[in-house]
Amino acid sequence: MTLAQQLNARLSESPWWQRWQRLEPRERRSLSLLAVFLLVTLCYLLLWQPAQQRVGEARAYFQQERELYAYLQQNTELARQMSRSNVVTLAPEQLQGLVTQSAPQHGLLIESYDMGSEGTLQVSLSGASYAVLLRWFDELQAAGAGVAEVSLSRAGEGLVDARVSFRANG
Repeated sequence: MTLAQQLNARLSESPWWQRWQRLEPRERRSLSLLAVFLLVTLCYLLLWQPAQQRVGEARAYFQQERELYAYLQQNTELARQMSRSNVVTLAPEQLQGLVTQSAPQHGLLIESYDMGSEGTLQVSLSGASYAVLLRWFDELQAAGAGVAEVSLSRAGEGLVDARVSFRANG
């Protein structure tokens, strides 16, 4: 007996199939149309509608990115001009004074410092608040001292031991 014959035999023994066979042709047609309608409705709700929503979201995202790109293209030259005009220069010999004077103002204790060969200043701090350290870096950068290299290790909750190399922008 082939697989098709086995399936046919099981189908004809099924109570659902026997009940379907006892229905009037008009009832079978009505139930078939109802099944087709439900299938189409489910396909629409589960496949088509979510896909259309995602396409709409993708189009909106694309439009938003296109507007951002246009804005960036329009303002590229302005940004270049602003970056050139806001550069603060600091002489390398002023770097040590700036760093050592500003650290105590932020409550930072410099353990040691060493002038590097290329005009860099290496500073070691212990037990410094990470948030305060970031604000200090920002202030130094605004004054013309760039951070060349940073090495941090955790010293406690919100505290770090830091080894920082600064360089003068100028």
